[in-house]
Amino acid sequence: METELQSFIEKYDLLGCIQCGRCTGGCPVTVRTNLNVRRFVYDSLDEDILEELANLPEIWDCTACSTCAVRCPKGLKPLEVLIGLRGILVEGGRVQPTVRDALESVFREGNPWDKPRAARCDWMKDLDVRIAEPGEAVENLIFVCCTIVYDPKLQVIAQNLVRILNKAGVDFAFIGEDETCCGSEVHNLGEEGLFEMLVEDNTELLNSFNAKRMVTISPHCYTAFKNEHPDLKMEVVHYTQLVGELLEDKKLELTREVPQRIVFHDPCFLGKQNHVFDEPRYILGNIPGAELVEFDRCRERSLCCEGGGGKMWVETESTKERLSDTRVKDARALEAGILAVACPFCELTLDDSVKAKGFEEEMRVAEILEILGEAIED
Repeated sequence: METELQSFIEKYDLLGCIQCGRCTGGCPVTVRTNLNVRRFVYDSLDEDILEELANLPEIWDCTACSTCAVRCPKGLKPLEVLIGLRGILVEGGRVQPTVRDALESVFREGNPWDKPRAARCDWMKDLDVRIAEPGEAVENLIFVCCTIVYDPKLQVIAQNLVRILNKAGVDFAFIGEDETCCGSEVHNLGEEGLFEMLVEDNTELLNSFNAKRMVTISPHCYTAFKNEHPDLKMEVVHYTQLVGELLEDKKLELTREVPQRIVFHDPCFLGKQNHVFDEPRYILGNIPGAELVEFDRCRERSLCCEGGGGKMWVETESTKERLSDTRVKDARALEAGILAVACPFCELTLDDSVKAKGFEEEMRVAEILEILGEAIED
């Protein structure tokens, strides 16, 4: 046990923590749960209570937003301690059925939604798209995202990207049915063995393509491939970076007006974790007729929507107001007609809150690619 304890302490650099409490002070979910990140880091030094800590329900309240890591003066990642504790439960098969089913689905079908791999390209029907072949040269290899390809509401995001790239004359191709979950939420749920397998398999698959760069639609995929796939041989960018380039180089022209007051919600996995703040705003600022306004809590201080960290498959026991509800109330206070996002999880959580709060007549949640679809001519 001493070896295991030393491994846990070293892996998460627990001795580097100075117990300043800035992690807990900045953690967005503390307003509605009992999660105290600082306390978990401190208590995890004791080998005798690791199992006890792993069984506390608060470890599932973490959304992996990384606010704690952003605020840590020692450069640590306290959220990883919670993920490590989740791993103890995963190894013992002691997780919620929804978590178990999502992980099993990733292993079987390459996605967490229990959908058949053979249906992964159904959203492409009637579109002018190309499926890349191994070794075939392509400038931009598009990685779509499990959530987008299988959710009918979100498929328009990928469909609009195809329209935009075709209109701009971009060389691009898709992976097709072989595309497999990036593993971002697998890691956040604590299934390290499955995550490592996905990293190995995805690296082998993606390196078989002769691509200059991979373009991800979801910030969760962007984070996983950019930061957790060290042997990937291609550059990884988020679609907002590519579209921003196309607008700046005058290769894409937005001609239709979208006369709306728009406020942008920074996704945690795009902003806090990868510092992509300017490109989404540059895109929205180029939409004719649109007025861009800002949340008070924006950029590094953006309020988490609670969609990450495996929360799509884990329900908190708290009855206090969801952070996504707070976010849409803030958007309403700004009199925004569109709450713009650049992440499928953000769209789902915030759209649910707009409906729950009865704000549907006043505003809508829209992914940037959805808004761009309204601003370009066919």
